[in-house]
Amino acid sequence: MGSSRGAVVSPEQLAAAAASLGAGVDAGGEQLPEVERDMARAVVAKVEERTALVGGHTVVALAGATGSGKSSLFNALVGSPVATVGVRRPTTSTPVAAIWGDEPVGELLDWVGVGARHHVEAPQDGGPLGSLDGLVLLDLPDFDSREVDHRVEAERVLELVDLFVWVTDPQKYADSRLHDDYVAALATHEAVTMVVLNQIDRLTPAEVEQCRADLVRLMERDGVPRATVLATSVTTGAGVDELRQRLANAVAGRTMARTRLAGDVRAAARVLRAHVAEEEPRVDAPAREELLDALARSAGVPTVVQAVERDYRMEAAARTGWPFTRWVHRLRPRPLRRLRLDGKDIRVSDADVRSVLGRSSLPPPTPAARAAVDLATRRLADRAGRDLPTPWAEAVEHAASPPGASLGDALDQAVVGTSLHARSPVWWPVVGVAQLLLAVTAVVGLLWLALYVLLGWFQLDAIVGDPPTWGVLPIPLVLLVGGVLGGLFLALVSRWLARIGARRRGRVMDRRLRASIDAVAEAEIIVPVELVLERHGATRVALTRAADV
Repeated sequence: MGSSRGAVVSPEQLAAAAASLGAGVDAGGEQLPEVERDMARAVVAKVEERTALVGGHTVVALAGATGSGKSSLFNALVGSPVATVGVRRPTTSTPVAAIWGDEPVGELLDWVGVGARHHVEAPQDGGPLGSLDGLVLLDLPDFDSREVDHRVEAERVLELVDLFVWVTDPQKYADSRLHDDYVAALATHEAVTMVVLNQIDRLTPAEVEQCRADLVRLMERDGVPRATVLATSVTTGAGVDELRQRLANAVAGRTMARTRLAGDVRAAARVLRAHVAEEEPRVDAPAREELLDALARSAGVPTVVQAVERDYRMEAAARTGWPFTRWVHRLRPRPLRRLRLDGKDIRVSDADVRSVLGRSSLPPPTPAARAAVDLATRRLADRAGRDLPTPWAEAVEHAASPPGASLGDALDQAVVGTSLHARSPVWWPVVGVAQLLLAVTAVVGLLWLALYVLLGWFQLDAIVGDPPTWGVLPIPLVLLVGGVLGGLFLALVSRWLARIGARRRGRVMDRRLRASIDAVAEAEIIVPVELVLERHGATRVALTRAADV
């Protein structure tokens, strides 16, 4: 429009920005405000509808307050009294369109919703100021009309036009309704905004310059520092040709429609962008470790590990203990069997885990354990949702809190489905064989001594003679005492080794169980939280791209 406005928005850039805006709205979902979300969807739909219309027309709206003289200015630009001008206010009740050029414009005006149409016969040579072919000039109802229908109609059409020409006068150029409700609200549309100070014939040249300077200052305050500000008078014709030239420049470029739509996309994206953070936090390792510890306690992992260690010690005693007392260990109940965790390959379905058949016999978590899980999930959600806007932080907290008993069922299934069995130590069978040999040695010595006692009872010991000796000790006695003492000593050593092995087995099973619990935490808590954070990131990236069009 006669001054540099930055890079022209190409159709591809506009389509990409609108797609990014739509993607941001879809990704943000309920975490974005509903009103702004609906407005953004309306902008995306408007871009699709406007760009689908064939033709290179530029729709320019003359909008202003009552008595600003916009209808007179409209007629001056058209060159004939198309719009009704009168003393009674408001005069304009419906939009009136003036069309330059022969290209069909019916579909476009139907979309804008303008019924009153006037075709302007332009000079064949285009005139000294350039051709206006492709211009669609609208005279809108007053936006401050006493008639509500008039105001609503003006605002509806303003949503659809390509270029705004705000017409004001020396009395109302500082009107708050113009600046606060319209100009400031459309500050992102600076490239398609023009302001006309009309009726300057009522002022002296010095007063015109003062009012124009005031108007420029007000536009800067509204966030439109580089808006075009013209001074016109229909009575004297001052400034009308300059306005016509600016409109001719805008029409010649054929980019105002895309520029306006880009401004709409940019404005909607920036409004929504304020409802997402600059970056996304992550689920940090300390929070995850705290959650894993709390879930492990809630799932009864310490109880299971203790049962594994006791089971190991009992099994070791049964296989390496003194053969004459092993049967005592077999009478004791096995810890893992009592917890229903002694199966070698248990597979539990989601349906089974909610029934008694598919559950372990672990005691339910204590109130302290449940409170620890709640505290850990809250801390994880707090850390993952820090610096996020409240709706996003609440979404993270909700994702970190699985509903109902699903978490408890998943933890129990994880414990039940974890194999608690491992290869038996190599020293067990070795010690077991040694214990049997010592036991046989003791029995042989006992029977040998018993035979000599029996022969002495019947006074037949003279026949067989004295038993062989080892040093001063009879060999049968050495066999008996050696077998008994050796077996007891080997049992004590085995018990000591079993304690060490039990602790080692407990650590192995603790890692297995924690791996299973970690998988549950990942599926039930971590992944849902990360999905919210990923959705926040997708929303942020999409809205940033749309806002940079």
